[in-house]
Amino acid sequence: MAEQPLVTVAVPSFNQGRYLEAALASLFSQDLPIEVFVADAGSTDDSLTVIRRWEDKLLGWRSNPDAGQAAAVNEGIGRGAAPYVCWLNSDDWLLPGGLAQLLQALELHPQAPMAYGRVWNHVEATGQRRRNLEVYPFSERLMAQFNIVAQPGTLVRRSAWDAVSGVDESLHMAMDYDLWWRLFKRFGPPHFVDAHVAVNRRHAQTKTSTQRRQHYREAMAVVRKHHGRVPLKWWLAQPLMVWYRSWVRS
Repeated sequence: MAEQPLVTVAVPSFNQGRYLEAALASLFSQDLPIEVFVADAGSTDDSLTVIRRWEDKLLGWRSNPDAGQAAAVNEGIGRGAAPYVCWLNSDDWLLPGGLAQLLQALELHPQAPMAYGRVWNHVEATGQRRRNLEVYPFSERLMAQFNIVAQPGTLVRRSAWDAVSGVDESLHMAMDYDLWWRLFKRFGPPHFVDAHVAVNRRHAQTKTSTQRRQHYREAMAVVRKHHGRVPLKWWLAQPLMVWYRSWVRS
């Protein structure tokens, strides 16, 4: 008899066939039972070929236009029933044993709504991998300055996920940042795991690269909503984070 899945993973994807194989391989190499649903938004590249190669291992999949990444994440997690949940964007990947480390942390700290670990940043243009994303032990003061939780390296209790109704589908850029705030406000601080558990792939087609202004605007609205004010740092950093980097990219 097959083991009951411990983690439900949603994989939202759109025209990321060149990366999807690595993402799925990283998931099914984890040393614990998982269920994975791929929510493809109607890709026209080789994504369906990749999905079909993994079809017998998947909880399910679909490929059609949808209401966006947040809706796809909620859909994928809603298709499963495991006690822990997460999502993995199709251009990121998990490190061996990453999910097990996060799961162990949640089992050892039953008061925490979620656990998160360190994440490497893989810069596609240079092939550079050994660069850390800015991930730190949880502090509301730091969280108000910037998103100190890297989404690929997270695991959430389904009970907590359901209690806050998952990610906010009205958001398109900062839905993860908003979720961390809502979980914290409802249940208390997440548990930090001081180990690398995943890799974030940075490339020219990511939404954070192509829609920098919208991302920054959404993130500031999230801080204002949950923290009550927008710290000065956001205004001081805006010329570099939005205008200058957008100009350099163009």
